[in-house]
Amino acid sequence: MGFRKAKKTVNLALQGGGAHGAFTWGVLDRLLEDERLTFEGISGTSAGAMNAVVLTSGYHKGGRQGARDSLAKFWRSVSHDGRLNPVQRGMMDRLFGNWSFDNNPMFLAFDVASRFVSPYDINPFNINPLRDILESEVDFEAVRASRDVKLFISATNVRTGKVRIFARNEITPDVVMASACLPFMFKAVEIGGTPYWDGGYVGNPPLFPFFRATHSDDIILVQTNPIEREETPQTARDILNRINEITFNASLVSEFRAIGFVSRLAESGFLRRLARKAGYRRMLLHRIDADEKLSEMTPSSKFNVEWSFFQHLRDIGRAAAEGFLKKNFSALGRRSTLDVRKQLA
Repeated sequence: MGFRKAKKTVNLALQGGGAHGAFTWGVLDRLLEDERLTFEGISGTSAGAMNAVVLTSGYHKGGRQGARDSLAKFWRSVSHDGRLNPVQRGMMDRLFGNWSFDNNPMFLAFDVASRFVSPYDINPFNINPLRDILESEVDFEAVRASRDVKLFISATNVRTGKVRIFARNEITPDVVMASACLPFMFKAVEIGGTPYWDGGYVGNPPLFPFFRATHSDDIILVQTNPIEREETPQTARDILNRINEITFNASLVSEFRAIGFVSRLAESGFLRRLARKAGYRRMLLHRIDADEKLSEMTPSSKFNVEWSFFQHLRDIGRAAAEGFLKKNFSALGRRSTLDVRKQLA
């Protein structure tokens, strides 16, 4: 039983993305089915961090099936808690399969208010139902005690603007909530007297912890935020949304650049020995995404917590993982399947 009997070992890097994290759930569900794979390390940000701790907690108790069951139960709980949300899709949106809230007056009013009113005023008691769900569904003592996988959760230090990586033995509900703390909606989460915001601003998700903390050269990035968009945004909301996408992907693009440089250094005959001495090594990058299907969904859909939407995203994620495994499994441990240079062009 378990990860140790698998044939290929990889690291997973899980992006944030609100409700779109259910896509990542689908990806993980399919990968956990494949006993040829083992996960050595997992890094996560925001919703990615939640998926990471839920998977680890479930695996510690019940192996692969326990991890799959825990992920399904977690997303079901999020949906169940969201039934009383005053922001719901209208009849026409449901009829035409529109998952967004772009035409919902209450969501639009809240969206505008969040630009001008501080969460310290609009949400003085810092109410966040996700915290209760996390504490109910995740055994954090088991997460900290687990030796099955190395965890890395990112958050943004509000004072310095730098990324803080929390390792497995440091992970608490506060750490996960800090990683998912959108500053326009919630008060900063204080840990050890230091305030933190969403980790997506500086590490979405972080890749560099894998360099020295894991032995596997393979990193599978599960990406929920599109890097490229064909159309130029023109409305005020679309412009702001695109700025947010660029901001949340900036750290990832920077890490692509660094990994590309280090990999070339490590592969260079002249510099290979120097690279090894400095602790650098080649990393093999892979990506599972659903750019076309997720790009069609506007950012407001990230706040949609309907069970039918989560199921839809899960199915997209499973299909994306299935396609990746069929096409790229043989490449794991041998070569990158993500062209980093193309990402930087």
